[in-house]
Amino acid sequence: MSKAERPFDVIVFGATGYTGRLVAEYLAHGHGRTGLKWAMAGRSAAKLAEVRDLIGAPADTALIVADSSDPASLAAMAGSARAVVTTVGPYQLYGEPVLAACVAAGTDYADLCGEPVWMRQMIDKYDTQAKQTGARIAFSAGFDSIPFDLGVLMLQKAAVKRFGQPVPRVKCRVRETKGGVSGGTAASLKASLAAIAAEPALGAIMVNPFGLTPGFTGPAQPPADKPMLDEATGSWATPFVMAIINTKNVHRTNFLLGHPWGTDLVYDEMVLTGPGEQGKAVANYLAVTPMIGTPNDPLPGEGPTPEQRANGLYDVLFIGELPDGRSLRLGVKGRYDPGYGSTSRMIAETGIALTQSDAPGGIGTPGAILGEALVKRLEEYAEITFAVED
Repeated sequence: MSKAERPFDVIVFGATGYTGRLVAEYLAHGHGRTGLKWAMAGRSAAKLAEVRDLIGAPADTALIVADSSDPASLAAMAGSARAVVTTVGPYQLYGEPVLAACVAAGTDYADLCGEPVWMRQMIDKYDTQAKQTGARIAFSAGFDSIPFDLGVLMLQKAAVKRFGQPVPRVKCRVRETKGGVSGGTAASLKASLAAIAAEPALGAIMVNPFGLTPGFTGPAQPPADKPMLDEATGSWATPFVMAIINTKNVHRTNFLLGHPWGTDLVYDEMVLTGPGEQGKAVANYLAVTPMIGTPNDPLPGEGPTPEQRANGLYDVLFIGELPDGRSLRLGVKGRYDPGYGSTSRMIAETGIALTQSDAPGGIGTPGAILGEALVKRLEEYAEITFAVED
């Protein structure tokens, strides 16, 4: 059957997991939308029913049994949906069978992957087939990397409007984040490190800002690997743990769109810690204190409490600079815990936006595939704002 005739618009695969449950809960309560045909998928019908009741989803919500180790179940799931959003990670351990099933069926796909080595492997292996089948594959459709990917996109749009040209230098400065880490994120980091330890050559992809732009390497990028006094803001800044994936996705969006922001784009990300000696001390502390990858990491299935998710937030500044000294600033701000409360909304809206897109198939980024259409959905439904500040 054609994609338009399939029984479901969106299937949430991994709905019994920590983040998958949040995605299902978001869809279950509509948020101003009607008519969306969606379903919950996972390994256990009993657990799916339990989660359905726990989140207050309608009793007739469709429950689909599918397992990453059962290709036939994945093929059936992919063939019944216009889009699959999957929260089942680490993706390098469990992601390829789901992605392969979606590519084969021409089904759109979104995930929360922050594992660049696996992403590059999937690009090399499946991009050509996805283009042939029309499957639109959107990696990193959560806090990594949507606010950053779309933040640069909207900054460049504003730059063209104001200056008549894009800016070749973009500085991303995280002004504030408030949220927690789940066991799934910790497991993904450990799996990435294990993969590189087993095959050290993969480390070259991890450290290369252009690791997701096959055949293209741009100019040298700022290392952003130690604390510094940031002249653009007058604040001390320290390395941002998510820059290793976000920078690659920003450059891939530019690459896939045909380099509308130039082949000379220079982009980095850092966390602002404040001015003066106190800001310097905080920057130095954060630079040597791991926030994840420690024995105290939460276990899979664990994560921030409902109160922590509700009280979370993030505030990210993008500064675009021209060689003649002119500059432009844009802020991206979101309610809720960034990694879970907001991420669950981002991937859900990405899945819905994919079903409404006429973009060609292939392995892309939310920015390259959906662009401003996704920005509008996030502003309308997900309580995320993109606003020029000067």
